[in-house]
Amino acid sequence: MTITLHDVDGEHSLTLATGDVAADAAVVAAGHEPSGYFWEGLVQFAWPDLAERLDFDSEGGMFCALGTMSDLARLKTALEPVISSPGAVREIVARAETAGFEFDD
Repeated sequence: MTITLHDVDGEHSLTLATGDVAADAAVVAAGHEPSGYFWEGLVQFAWPDLAERLDFDSEGGMFCALGTMSDLARLKTALEPVISSPGAVREIVARAETAGFEFDD
């Protein structure tokens, strides 16, 4: 359940291995698959200004964002409390559904 920041040869990324996240049950209860694609959609909905400055390379078992180290650090700070809080996930998913946002999971 750890979000990891990477710096490899000046390329910066943030990864989260999915499937063992505290909020997974809330994701499933909301009718979604707790995959990297779900978390990518959640980030795009919850923090659109930040998401538009990032590139994504998620997979089924991993969320991955690419960008500047400062943007990725902001994302880590925003995302950490969400992945550990089923209530926070339920609230974001409910807002997304109300707004007509569709998760690509």
